[in-house]
Amino acid sequence: MTTNNPGINKTSEMTKMALMVAMNCISAYIIIPLPFSLSPIALQTMIVNLTGYVLNVKQAFMTMLVYLLVGLAGVPVFTGGTAGPGKLFGPTGGYIFGFLLTAVFLAAARGEKYSFKRYALLGCIVGIPLIYLFGFLQLKLVTGMPWDKAFYTGVLPFIPLDIVKCVAAAFIAGPIHRIFDR
Repeated sequence: MTTNNPGINKTSEMTKMALMVAMNCISAYIIIPLPFSLSPIALQTMIVNLTGYVLNVKQAFMTMLVYLLVGLAGVPVFTGGTAGPGKLFGPTGGYIFGFLLTAVFLAAARGEKYSFKRYALLGCIVGIPLIYLFGFLQLKLVTGMPWDKAFYTGVLPFIPLDIVKCVAAAFIAGPIHRIFDR
């Protein structure tokens, strides 16, 4: 949305960012626990991708930073309704740090014009692996588990559904762009 009124533009930006923060907070509650993993399957990866697809770099960074700080302050917005420094710096907190970097990267790399194929490829080939990298490394370092076990419990079980979530986020981004651009 571009108008000559800076107040309207700022309000529109803040509204988009607030909606994405809210969607990320809500998605943290939509989980499927895995008995063999410290991390559940969560809808958050889809919302993180969507944030990068529909916001610019600054907006994506601020959105994910607000989410991270709200959770760090103790509001239960992390996966499964958890919060605080114990979660952020614990075994699965690396995924949260990966959310921040992934949303910013996708916002920077997605291009100016919506493209389902480009969005889906960026999310699947770079976005999700960035989340995994941070999550996997923190899981390994905090727990001391062997590299292979950290991979088998912190990355491998999530790949199939995360591909589906990347594709879904890329698809949903098109209509959201049209709505936000009004």
